[in-house]
Amino acid sequence: MKPYNQEQTKKEQVEQMFDNIAPTYDKLNHILSFNIDRIWRRRVMRIVRRSHAKKIMDVATGTGDLAIAMAKRVDRTQILGIDLSEEMLQVARKKIEKQGLEERIMVEKGDAENLSMVSSESIDAATVAFGVRNFENLEKGLSEIYRTLKPGGKFVVLEFSIPRNRLVRWVYAQYSHRLLPRIGAMLSKDRKAYDYLPDSVEEFPSPERFAEILRGVGFKDIKLRSQSFGIAYIYEATK
Repeated sequence: MKPYNQEQTKKEQVEQMFDNIAPTYDKLNHILSFNIDRIWRRRVMRIVRRSHAKKIMDVATGTGDLAIAMAKRVDRTQILGIDLSEEMLQVARKKIEKQGLEERIMVEKGDAENLSMVSSESIDAATVAFGVRNFENLEKGLSEIYRTLKPGGKFVVLEFSIPRNRLVRWVYAQYSHRLLPRIGAMLSKDRKAYDYLPDSVEEFPSPERFAEILRGVGFKDIKLRSQSFGIAYIYEATK
């Protein structure tokens, strides 16, 4: 496991963090979310399926769960998965091969803030699941995604949030700050990664503020859908 360097940029730290936890990421993700993350991803997939997209870009694809779900349930589509972490992509490639989806999904190492490998107005739909809070420059990353989308293209984001209900918020805070880092450290041997998760959620803009940022980039027809008492939100926007 690579040691962290305090002089690294956020982008470099995020890349290293996910490289470190890649081997245990899927298992921990499902355990720590009680498999609710699978339900949220299915809801994202259904929104994309309704858009009849043929070319989809999944940014911060990680180990490819959302890309695989979309390839299996959205007919005749081609998916490009992009992620900073090569170790996460190695896990994704193995899963894609096991599912026999190599002709439908291609994954590449890349940066959401510089999608130079993707032509302007070439993508029908773009998705980000639990990744926008890791963008070093949020507006720049969203602007790059906007650039790649065709006019009328769909953008769907799934991201954690802070629950509004005081009781739910208290329970969530106890779990995310006390229990989650301990379990994460025990199974992944990287406590910093699981300390980062609740901190990054708290630093991320509120749902209303994030919707404003999407509008500022140029997106329209923005819809916000609270998930599981506000623990996460699904954002739907159109170019």
